[in-house]
Amino acid sequence: MGGVFGCVSAEDCVNDLFYGTDYLSHLGTRRGGMAVKGVDGFERSIHNIENAYFRNKFEDDLPRFKGNQGIGVISDTDSQPMVISSHLGQFAIATVGKIKNMESLAKKAFVSRQHFSELSGPGINPTELVAMLICKEATFVDGIQSAQESIEGSCSMLLLTEEGLYAARDKLGRTPLLLGKKEGGFAVSSEACAFPNLGFDMEKDLGPGEIIRLRSDGYEQKKPAGDKMQICTFLWIYYGYPASSYEGISVEEVRYRCGRVLALNDSVSIDFVSGIPDSGIGHALGYANEKGIPYQRAFVKYTPTWPRSFMPQSQQVRDLVARMKLIPIRSLIDGKRILFCEDSIVRGTQLKENVQILFDYGAREVHMRPACPTLIYPCEFLNFSTSRSTLDLAGRKAIQEIEGREDQNLDLYAESGSEKNLMMIENIRKKLRLTSLVYQRMDDMIEAVSLPKEKLCTHCWDSSSYF
Repeated sequence: MGGVFGCVSAEDCVNDLFYGTDYLSHLGTRRGGMAVKGVDGFERSIHNIENAYFRNKFEDDLPRFKGNQGIGVISDTDSQPMVISSHLGQFAIATVGKIKNMESLAKKAFVSRQHFSELSGPGINPTELVAMLICKEATFVDGIQSAQESIEGSCSMLLLTEEGLYAARDKLGRTPLLLGKKEGGFAVSSEACAFPNLGFDMEKDLGPGEIIRLRSDGYEQKKPAGDKMQICTFLWIYYGYPASSYEGISVEEVRYRCGRVLALNDSVSIDFVSGIPDSGIGHALGYANEKGIPYQRAFVKYTPTWPRSFMPQSQQVRDLVARMKLIPIRSLIDGKRILFCEDSIVRGTQLKENVQILFDYGAREVHMRPACPTLIYPCEFLNFSTSRSTLDLAGRKAIQEIEGREDQNLDLYAESGSEKNLMMIENIRKKLRLTSLVYQRMDDMIEAVSLPKEKLCTHCWDSSSYF
C-alpha cells in the first residue's frame, strides 16, 4: 500500500521526518526514501528495505540532511521521492496509491513526444508519471488537480517546493492524509500514529481531493474537499496501525467492535480466545470481553528480524516468514478448544500451516472468526491482494472448485448467508482443516466502522463502486 510523511518547521525538521517516516514502516514493502529542502537545495536518499528496517538503512544518511521541510515515503514498488526540474521550478514528489490507467496515460505522453527516465521494475515509475502530469499545467495546484482528474484508481501525494509543502489526498479519499500541528511546525502523514511521540497534535483529516499548502507559520487550503468519499475499509480491519485513526474513527476501537459483534453472533463452546498477531489481537479482545471468556496468546510473534508476512514479494518467502515469526505455546494449546480471531483470510496458505501446528501441539478444536467477509475481488484501487491471478484468493479458489470456473455467480457468493456463500466458506474451512469457520457479515463490519457504506470502499468483498 505505502505511506507518506512530510513536515515543515521553523527549525531543522530532519529528525521529525526520519522518525515520522519510520512510523509508517508497517505500510510498505520494498523501498524507503526521504528528500529534504534546505538553503543548498534538495538532498535525497532512497534505499531497499525488503530485508532491513527503515531506521537502519537511513541512519548513516542523516548527517548530510539539513533543512526545514522534507518528505518521506514507504513504497510498495517504485523508488521515491523523485526530484524533478521543470518550468514550475525544482520540486520533490512522493505518491501512494495505484494508477489503473498507467498504460493509457503513458501512451498519451509518448504521442506528445514526452519521455520517462526512471524505471520501476519492468515499467514506468508511477511517481514520475504523476510528476509529468503536474508539469503540464501552469501552477502546482492546477497540475495536482489535473493529475487527480486524469488518474483512475487512487493517488495521494506530497510535493516539496520553493513555495512550501503541498499535500493532496486522492479524489475519492481511498487513502488517508492527516494534518498534525505543533509549535513552530506542521506535519502531514498517512497515519496518525506518527504524530504523538513527535509532539504533533491532530489538526484535521484532509478530505477527498483536498489540496493544502504548508509552511512553518501556517497552512492554507488550495482546493476544497469533494463531497464524495470511498475510503478503504481494510485500513481499519487490517492495514492501519492500532494507534491510528481515520475520519476521527480509531483503528483499535473498530477492531474491538468487530470482535464484539462476532461474539454476539456466535454460540460455539471454547476454552479461550486468541488473536493471530498483530492485527487479529484487537478483534480477539473484543470477542473475549463480550463473551466473558479468557483471552490467551496461543501464538506469540517474534518481531526482531521477521517483517510482516505480506511484505516479501515471493509467495515462498511470504510463507516462510509467516511460519517463522509465529511461535506456538504448547502448554496453552494442548487439549484446548481455541477460537482465533483474524483480520482476514487472503490466500489461506499461511493460515493452513498455522492450524496444522495447533493440532500437532494437541489442540482439540480450532475455530476461526475473520473480522471481515470473504475476499473475492482483487483490489483495484490500492496495492493490496494484487496477485496476477484471482485464484490466489481463497474465496476464488473455492468458487473455481464448486462452479468449475472462478468467475461464476460472484454476486451470490458475496452475499452473506446465501447458499452459495455458505458452500464457499465450507470449502475454505475444509481446506484449512478448521473445526469451524464463520466470517464477519458485511453489515456488521460496516456498523463496526460506523461510516455509511457509500463512504466506504468495499470492492474486495462485493465489487461495489459508487462513483
